[in-house]
Amino acid sequence: MNTSTLEKLLEEKREADAFRQLKVADHLVDFCSNDYLGLAQSYDLFEIINSKAERLKPPYNGATGSRLLSGSSLLAEETEHLLARIFHAPKTLLFNSGYTANLAVLSSVPQRGDTIIYDELAHASIKDGARLSLATRYSFKHNDLNDLESKIKRANGNIFIAVESIYSMDGDECPLEELTLLAEKYDATILLDEAHSTGSYGDNGSGLAIQKKLEKKIGVRIYTFGKAMGVHGACVAGDEALINYLINFARPFIYTTAMAPHSLIAIGCAFDYLKKNIGLQAMLQKKIKLFRSGFDKINLTSTPSNSSIQNIIIPGNTQVKEVAHFLQHHNFDCRPILSPTIKAGSERIRICLHAFNSEDEIQELLDSLENFES
Repeated sequence: MNTSTLEKLLEEKREADAFRQLKVADHLVDFCSNDYLGLAQSYDLFEIINSKAERLKPPYNGATGSRLLSGSSLLAEETEHLLARIFHAPKTLLFNSGYTANLAVLSSVPQRGDTIIYDELAHASIKDGARLSLATRYSFKHNDLNDLESKIKRANGNIFIAVESIYSMDGDECPLEELTLLAEKYDATILLDEAHSTGSYGDNGSGLAIQKKLEKKIGVRIYTFGKAMGVHGACVAGDEALINYLINFARPFIYTTAMAPHSLIAIGCAFDYLKKNIGLQAMLQKKIKLFRSGFDKINLTSTPSNSSIQNIIIPGNTQVKEVAHFLQHHNFDCRPILSPTIKAGSERIRICLHAFNSEDEIQELLDSLENFES
């Protein structure tokens, strides 16, 4: 592919008003990041992590290789044991990100002749993993268990249902209670991505499935630490056979350098910090309720959500970018989500609420939205 071909494709993005650019907005009030509990910017947690990292013996900066070569360590194993206790699982396996964890599970576990059925609004990593698999794959209408059941009836082999506990774009919950009953009826395995519930829900940030006491009915759970936990990395939680299988067959695990020691220390410190400051979850819920009560009085369309992720639907890339620029001009870091990232006509401003957003900041954001609407 030559440069002119790349420029042609980029020009098509510009013509669709969908051209992306990197930007830094440090001076704006954060209504954009996934740092739901504020742990990523916690100075206290920063000091705790660095203090523990300084005591690491022997001192080392990188993992030096994949886990199957030189990259495994007692620290990695201790972290996985800790995560297994937090997530009520026999075993866990660390990954560099939630994306690679989803890719690893879906590309390797379902076999030729099996069937993957995923929610149409599932994260790109779930869809990419399914695409890499030799299994047949279908999508089902978002949170529509009737449509899911109709797809299950067409399925062959082992059936895998891939969903998120909290959806990253709409912010709504998966109906886990009903889903687990349906999976039991057809002997299907649920693959649950807990990326946006890790930290914000459950004892010690253990996620939505554990909060609902459904973890034993879900075969594969994926947890991410780069959102509410404020650090980096991810893990897969499941039984011993699953973890041993991933170690032996999951290419995104086998052929990548392991996580650095500092990242492993940060994971343990973040969960310990949250355990001692679990009131952050209640504080976050209070801010969500405050926003919803105010937004419901404004004549703008949103998706129903009781999570940190709130949306204002503004169809059209050009129109939604105009609203984003208006809010940024008023000192709020709110970003537009454009098509083709999401379906054309469902473009939106994605607002992320945090425990650290003050009540005044939330009210000022609501006032700005009302002024734009009027």
